[in-house]
Amino acid sequence: MKKTKETCKNCDKSFDDSYNFCPNCGQQAKEDLTVSVLFYNTISNYFSFDARFFKSFLPLVFKPGLIAKRFVEGKRLKYLHPAQFYLFISVVFFFIFSFKVRQYNSNVDKVLNEGFEVLQGENIDKSINLDSLQAAIIPDSILKSNNVQGFKKISNNKAIKTEESKVVLDLGYNPKKLDSLIATGASVQEQLEFLGMDNKSGFLKRLYVKQVLKFYKQRGGGIVQAFFDSIPIALFFMLPLFALILKLFYWRQGDFAYHLVFSFYFFSFLFIVLGFLIVVNEWVLDLPDIIDWLIMLSTFLYLWLSLKHFYNRGYFVSLLKAGVVTLIYMSLIVPAALIVISITSFLFY
Repeated sequence: MKKTKETCKNCDKSFDDSYNFCPNCGQQAKEDLTVSVLFYNTISNYFSFDARFFKSFLPLVFKPGLIAKRFVEGKRLKYLHPAQFYLFISVVFFFIFSFKVRQYNSNVDKVLNEGFEVLQGENIDKSINLDSLQAAIIPDSILKSNNVQGFKKISNNKAIKTEESKVVLDLGYNPKKLDSLIATGASVQEQLEFLGMDNKSGFLKRLYVKQVLKFYKQRGGGIVQAFFDSIPIALFFMLPLFALILKLFYWRQGDFAYHLVFSFYFFSFLFIVLGFLIVVNEWVLDLPDIIDWLIMLSTFLYLWLSLKHFYNRGYFVSLLKAGVVTLIYMSLIVPAALIVISITSFLFY
């Protein structure tokens, strides 16, 4: 009996019609284009959201260090690639987090707008009270600064006080004069010169003064959104730095890529935990603070066990190194990243 041939619609090669996939390019031989097929292919192509994701998710969460260890040992088809896993989880996390960001941005925009009203004499007797949530989302670099981009925090403590805590905008120039320039139709150049920009100003000062004027005209609107928009980019650099710290502590065990695999999976776990907390607290039930803190502290326990299983070291040695790695990362890398994010979000928002 003569075998019939099928022609691949993708590569135009002929093959036996009993094949489900083209042996030349791998495309499915007979597949009608439907909505489900369209979206499955999209998700699968860009995020590899297939059986490997589910085979990777549960071991990642409940067996610290397991899939990272198996991946570097060569078992790479069974589990989702660490970079793809990180990409998918981070996209989902920042989608969830965007709902909180909009809330934060709205709260701070309102506070800043009221601050400008007080500053401009529109409502001089009005106090601006910041609750702990609103104050916490304003970067410390903004709260502590005394120059044109900042604020002075009037409080008995340097930390946030929930009672009678007031923020007064101190921009370092007379806002009423600037308002007059704007109201009389003065050019942007004249407004910038009033703020201190001249022909001798360098690139950074020019950029800074322009952002000061933009900040003033917009009453600070959008500054928090710009701050949070910079976080995914910052994480792109912070993750390799975490891997570099691991390389310093485990310099004999594999090259840099070895530690980068561990970091991709560990940061994916962090996003899973943070995303879980946001979803539960916002849309299910408001967990007590002690429960939130215990869940966050569990990430350190996870790091400890992951290091133990991935690098095959003892419990005590792994605990010690987990503590030092966390201390270095949280005391050096994270603060430096927050400073850079604060500066760049102000200069380019």
